[in-house]
Amino acid sequence: MTSIQQRAELQRRIWQIANEVRGAVDGWDFKQYVLGSLFYRFISENFSAYIEGGDDSIKYAELSDSVITPDIKDDAIKTKGYYIKPSQLFVNVAAKASTNESLNTDLAKIFADIEASASGYPSEQDIKGLFADFDTTSNRLGNTVRDKNTRLAAVLKGVADLDFGNFEDSGFEGHQIDLFGDAYEFLISNYAANAGKSGGEFFTPQQVSKLIARLAMHGQTSINKIYDPACGSGSLLLQAKKQFDDHIIEDGFFGQELNHTTYNLARMNMFLHNVNYDKFNIQLGDTLIEPHFGDDKPFDAIVSNPPYSVKWKGSDDPTLINDDRFAPAGVLAPKSKADFAFVLHALSYLSAKGRAAIVCFPGIFYRGGAEQKIRQYLVDNNYVETVISLASNLFYGTTIAVNILVLSKHKTDTTTQFIDASGLFKKETNNNLLLDGHIDQIMTVFDSKANVDHFAQSVPFEKVAANDYNLSVSSYIDAKDNREVVNIAQVNAELKATVTRINQLRKEIDAIVAEIEGEELDA
Repeated sequence: MTSIQQRAELQRRIWQIANEVRGAVDGWDFKQYVLGSLFYRFISENFSAYIEGGDDSIKYAELSDSVITPDIKDDAIKTKGYYIKPSQLFVNVAAKASTNESLNTDLAKIFADIEASASGYPSEQDIKGLFADFDTTSNRLGNTVRDKNTRLAAVLKGVADLDFGNFEDSGFEGHQIDLFGDAYEFLISNYAANAGKSGGEFFTPQQVSKLIARLAMHGQTSINKIYDPACGSGSLLLQAKKQFDDHIIEDGFFGQELNHTTYNLARMNMFLHNVNYDKFNIQLGDTLIEPHFGDDKPFDAIVSNPPYSVKWKGSDDPTLINDDRFAPAGVLAPKSKADFAFVLHALSYLSAKGRAAIVCFPGIFYRGGAEQKIRQYLVDNNYVETVISLASNLFYGTTIAVNILVLSKHKTDTTTQFIDASGLFKKETNNNLLLDGHIDQIMTVFDSKANVDHFAQSVPFEKVAANDYNLSVSSYIDAKDNREVVNIAQVNAELKATVTRINQLRKEIDAIVAEIEGEELDA
């Protein structure tokens, strides 16, 4: 079986398991158990492979808990960020799950022990609360302990039966880790696709993520670090890693997320993609009101798909206008629409050599008031490199045709580029899809800044300013007229010929009728 076939079969099977074991529980509510079990298996196998160190004679899962010395444990936590006893490994727990009458409480203790193992170590904040949403006492699992254990055992067995290969066979950094990461992304994507509006709040479709990552990192062979101020499940940050393995990301991946459950998913996602605890820093909280990483800025690459037009404190907090993120614009984003607050936050965190690529609601590019003043600040200071309009229905939970705003602090001229990519998509049943070829088309013209009729235009500063700083793509690019071109002279000639032919046929018919009537009279 090829790797592509293996992935396809793995994805088919894992989604089948996810649906089989949840029973009557809503898939959105049940996702923590499937995703959490996958994560539990991954860190168990990852930790075992580290302890075994490629020595086939060592089987960590078969060792006694007492065999591990304090020094070995200390070294493992410093390296991996956590510690798991042999008896607490996924493989051992899953093997006895169906007959374990205290499975739910045993799992709760194991998860608590794993998190507690990092206490006092540098990884403490990265491990703390990781399993908080894997609630083994929840009534979602069943009304009785027996019901809960039955469902938990089914989830563990389903995840245990998935064929990821072996760490030993594929190499510690090999495709086995890729399969775990792919499976996790696949599950998150499917849950998002089936979750309605809330799905789009924590996951950016992979192809759109790829485009955003390529825009933010374009032309850079190394960056200090990458940042997402509204990181969701971390998919955008990890797409940057996947697309740019040849690039050097020196200090790792940074993100902040408001939703606690999604924050935990993002941290798990990092581990599952082999980003060790010392190479990521995901924080919980409201980016606009309680921003983290002020001491870590600036960032060479920023990617973001913030929530569209959410409410925020804005002018209700008089101190915000003095915040160094918002003060330069001289005005705050409207309280009912925080979009430009996220944009200004990202700009503040951006380095002099970097780019920020941000998904934006289209209304912010043409509305008046405070939003117009912020656009004027961005254009007058030459921060807007490109505005790209995408096709509708590319995102989960919304059919809106969104834009991507690319900010830069190192532009070489004062033009603003506009790209109309609204016609680039493949029609699918539920959502439209951006293909690799479409992404390449966008990146080619983004790089060249060439003018292409009906697709891309680089507009002088003066024209944007004269247009009230309107940044709508449709204001600068004429849509292609796909109506059929009609040659009126040719149509008239054809019509004339048709009329002549009809008249000729009528004469011939009249002659035939007259001939028949004459024959009838003679008779």
